[in-house]
Order: sequence, then structure tokens, then C-alpha cells
Amino acid sequence: MNHSRLFASVLAIACLLPPACSNEDAVLVDNLINPIRLGDEVSLSEDVQPLFTFSCAVAGCHDRASASGGQVLEEGSLFDAGTGIVGVASQGAPLLRVQPFDSQASYLIHKLQGTQFNVGGQGSQMPLGALPFDDEVVQVIRDWIDEGAQNN
Repeated sequence: MNHSRLFASVLAIACLLPPACSNEDAVLVDNLINPIRLGDEVSLSEDVQPLFTFSCAVAGCHDRASASGGQVLEEGSLFDAGTGIVGVASQGAPLLRVQPFDSQASYLIHKLQGTQFNVGGQGSQMPLGALPFDDEVVQVIRDWIDEGAQNN
């Protein structure tokens, strides 16, 4: 898939999805999510965090005030002990939320794909109350994890 088609897919999803959970107080970002760069190392700040910020770190979900499931996905919080996701034990399954270098052993991927029950997990597929991420979007998150879930 070329860059423009992938960007259009991500943009279409972002425009169609209301923020999940309670969106009464959610503020939608008014700028575009950066296009995903195929073939390059995945960047947390440029490729992954914008997805979390728009679809997950919203009022009533994984913002600091709500911390649904005990996790916060706001910018600058992914590596926080306890409420972050990198190297932190999941509350819903016997896996880490994100296991660096191993996306298949990362509970986050199972929650995004709806396979959480296969690994002893629970709850709904994420993002809650919205359409699931496209395979290409999940692959970007997988790639970030498989590249070490770096704070880059």
C-alpha cells in the first residue's frame, strides 16, 4: 500500500471514530495525524502517540483523570511505572501491557485485535465504542513494539 493510501485510511478512521468511552468532555484534535512512514523505523512521537492521543487518551478512557484499566496513554506517560504500558503488568491478563521486542506477547495487541480471551484476558476490544483499528494501523503499533517500544 502506498503512503497516500495508507494515510487516507488512517485519516478516514480517525474522522469516522468518535472518541471512545465518555466523550462529553473530549476535545478532538484539529490537526491531521502524521502519515505513517513505511519502511522506516517506527517513531513513538510521530507514528504511535498520535493514534493513542486521538483514540485512547480521551475523557473517560485512558487520560490521566480516568486511567481506565489503570493505564494512561497520554503523551509522556507510556513509560510511567504502574500506569504506563511499556514493561508494565496488565491487570487483565498474565502478560505485560507492552513487552518490548515481542508484540505477540503484548496484551495491548490482543486488546486491539479482539484476541484478549485467547491469552487469559477480559473485557472488550479496543478502542471501546469505536471501530477497531485497521490492520495497517495495528501493524504500525506491532512494529513499534517489535523494534523495542522505544521512547523515540
